[in-house]
Amino acid sequence: MRILIVNTGLIPVKLYGGTERVIYSLGKELVKLGHEVTYLVKEGSYCDFAKVLFLDTKKPVIDQISNKYDIVHFNFVPDCVEKLRIPYIITQHGNSNDFTDLDRNTVFVSKNHAQRYNSTSYVYNGLDWSDYMIPDFNKKKDYYHFLGNAAWRVKNIKGAIDTILRIKDAKLKVLGGVRFNFKMGIRFTISPRISFAGMVGGIEKEKILNESKGLIFPVVWHEPFGLAIIESLYYGCPVFGTPYGSLPEIVNSDVGFLSNCIEKLSDAVADSGSFSSQRCHEYALDKFNSKNMALQYLKKYEIILNKEFLNAKRPVLKDHKFKNLEWG
Repeated sequence: MRILIVNTGLIPVKLYGGTERVIYSLGKELVKLGHEVTYLVKEGSYCDFAKVLFLDTKKPVIDQISNKYDIVHFNFVPDCVEKLRIPYIITQHGNSNDFTDLDRNTVFVSKNHAQRYNSTSYVYNGLDWSDYMIPDFNKKKDYYHFLGNAAWRVKNIKGAIDTILRIKDAKLKVLGGVRFNFKMGIRFTISPRISFAGMVGGIEKEKILNESKGLIFPVVWHEPFGLAIIESLYYGCPVFGTPYGSLPEIVNSDVGFLSNCIEKLSDAVADSGSFSSQRCHEYALDKFNSKNMALQYLKKYEIILNKEFLNAKRPVLKDHKFKNLEWG
């Protein structure tokens, strides 16, 4: 199958880049499965397993797509996509306040994400774990970590910090934030038990995860998926978060604990040693890998190539209440 993967970002990822990381892993796996993959992405991208074309930001995206592909996989909603003359699929990666009907060939990234748009069409994200450093479970672990854009209020960095400070001598390393932040209402974190690594990626990020006791993830929105969750699990870190969005689907009682009550969550964090690092790692490795993701997308592609739709009706957001959820 000749597959064109389209996105507005840069590949490969140098720091975090959630969507870009996913589509890179997807393309690599599709090639391994015998398919021909081409990327249409931001100028400056490169790839050693697939052809790369650059998006011209001055032209409509659909005008840059030839008819030589069997299917086009968009990772954003392009203008006038219905005018495209070849089969296509659109992955909706994020949340939206927009009540506009989505395309019938839209796929979401978790069951909860789909349900909030009156859809049953979803594919879990997966990663190519061979791109990651092999975990060393003998490493000394003396802190927890937060992984995400700390400037986004929905990620609830304050809640993560407050959870840790309730536990005697516990430390938190923040990946994706800084100590002094104007965007958070001039947030300044004084405690020496909280350290900030900034926006890190690659080996530096992986080393921090490898030496962490667990991920603190008390989001106050319906998380569509959460790559931070599966990356942390891969490095043997149990997940301590809130029961919103995809989290109840991804985090079972073997690999973490969910509550929107800070007292219950901090008690669970204090007992993080009861979770098996090996079990967390194996769970991420087996369930959220790029091959599983690619095989599920191939099933979606076949539905579309058979001239059927992924959704009986156009998906549409049921309720805009997906953030500022209960916490405390």
